Amino acid sequence: MGPGPVMVEPRVYEAMRQPIVSHVDPYFFQVFEDIRALLGPVFGTRNPFRMVISGTGTSGMETAIVNFVEPGMKLAVFANGYFCDRISNIAERLGAQVVRLEKAWGETFSEEETFEFVRREKPHVVAFVQAETSTGVYTPGKTIAAAAREVDALVIGDCVTSLGGMPVNVDENGIDVAYSCSQKGLSCPPGLAPITCSPRAMERLRDRKRPAPSFYFDLKLIDDYYEGQHRYHHTAPISMFYALREALRIVDEEGLENRFRRHRQNHLAFVTGVEAMGLEMHVREPAQRLWTLHTPRVPEGISDVALRRRLLNEHGIDVLGGFGPLAGKVLRVGLMGASSTRENVLLLLEALESALRAEGFSLKASGREAAERCYAEMGWPE
Repeated sequence: MGPGPVMVEPRVYEAMRQPIVSHVDPYFFQVFEDIRALLGPVFGTRNPFRMVISGTGTSGMETAIVNFVEPGMKLAVFANGYFCDRISNIAERLGAQVVRLEKAWGETFSEEETFEFVRREKPHVVAFVQAETSTGVYTPGKTIAAAAREVDALVIGDCVTSLGGMPVNVDENGIDVAYSCSQKGLSCPPGLAPITCSPRAMERLRDRKRPAPSFYFDLKLIDDYYEGQHRYHHTAPISMFYALREALRIVDEEGLENRFRRHRQNHLAFVTGVEAMGLEMHVREPAQRLWTLHTPRVPEGISDVALRRRLLNEHGIDVLGGFGPLAGKVLRVGLMGASSTRENVLLLLEALESALRAEGFSLKASGREAAERCYAEMGWPE
């Protein structure tokens, strides 16, 4: 129950048992077409360009940057966590001019400072993390995209920890390039990075005078492999494509609104529970909290390592701690995809109560009981 990989749907494991075919077999390309159709609603987009990169979420990040940021270009990064730093690092390696609007880890950006920053810097490309896995903070991106449009900048959005668990709303929010991963909200093993690009972004890509500096992540070449002449580009991980198609079918069968409601209500119950125990959430504003990744603060005087060790060794529950400026200060709890269930929330809260007591923390009240009352008040599950 950490930030990913999360629990995999049993049907996904079954799908991976199907026989391997060639990466240029017509059946494989039909699997890809199924994935492309199913990705549209999950991303919240009508973009014709929906693709899957053979690699983890970081490959999606690198693909977005190497294709749309060139040496000498100015990239404006909205920096409020670890993965914003990684975006900056990749762009700097390309020779881009990176400018950053810095916020403390766990905070987000006001409309005023967003527009002031973009108007001042006039970047070619703007990048932000919609769901920051290091902090649990949510930045939808609509205001960032509106500011970027004023200066005709492309918008890159990291949706690694939101896709499949929260509304990404690529079209509504104005995101030009959005990427994610398979091992979080979609409940697959790690290994694939869904990506979508707006027609505006694809026009910029076609206008590039120099090829992307990465052969493996060159979207023009990958597009020709999947949708053009099916020219060999790389050997796609066939079993993972089976897995992703099945995971997206499960999302489709559940229905996006039902899926989002499930994630939101499990999120609310968990937060109610940890606050009842006397813990605080690191992200203070409820509207800015992810439904998929939670960062309760570790109480003063309690070792996060000892707490997590008790959860793992005594209860078989794996959560992770913070890093960077949040090292030792927060837990990072994933409630996404197949892991986001009422049973898991109550199980974790009960285990957390036990571990906190064993470490000498005096609980204010039972977190499990508070969560059960929260579920009853929400009238869910029906």
